[in-house]
Amino acid sequence: MRSIRLALLIAILTAVGAAQAQGSAPGHVLPPWLRGVKFKPLEKRDDVVPWRVLAQVELIQLKTRYVPQYSDNVWALNHKDVKLQGFMIPLQVAEGQSVFILSEKPQTCMFCLPGGPESLVEVHAREPLKYTFEPLVMEGRLTVYKADPTGIFYRLTDAHPAN
Repeated sequence: MRSIRLALLIAILTAVGAAQAQGSAPGHVLPPWLRGVKFKPLEKRDDVVPWRVLAQVELIQLKTRYVPQYSDNVWALNHKDVKLQGFMIPLQVAEGQSVFILSEKPQTCMFCLPGGPESLVEVHAREPLKYTFEPLVMEGRLTVYKADPTGIFYRLTDAHPAN
């Protein structure tokens, strides 16, 4: 089940990237269920890892595939306890979300992700959290993946809402 969800996530990322490259990315108009929802911007916090740090990655070609090449700043976070701030993107239809995506930007299209893999973190929460449109801060152990077959760059495990 997990591998199917992650494969779907990669397919969506690929489709969104292709649409953006062609200048026809979907989701530029808010769907009806999001009209009237006001997304609060992420507040500036000194205690969270900034998304601009996680974005310090390049894709390099290794034979027939592309793999991420991270900056030293990113590698320094591998297997460290960190705080990340972002928006929840659910991966399951349930009241409580125990596995979800934390994103730099809010999701405005139910079929699209708001950015590339450098702006998304797969979160495995200690306890399920109620879905919210509000930004949240999660604390947990960050893993940086060099060549994950699912295309995930970052995973936060043993995660819980930060104080």
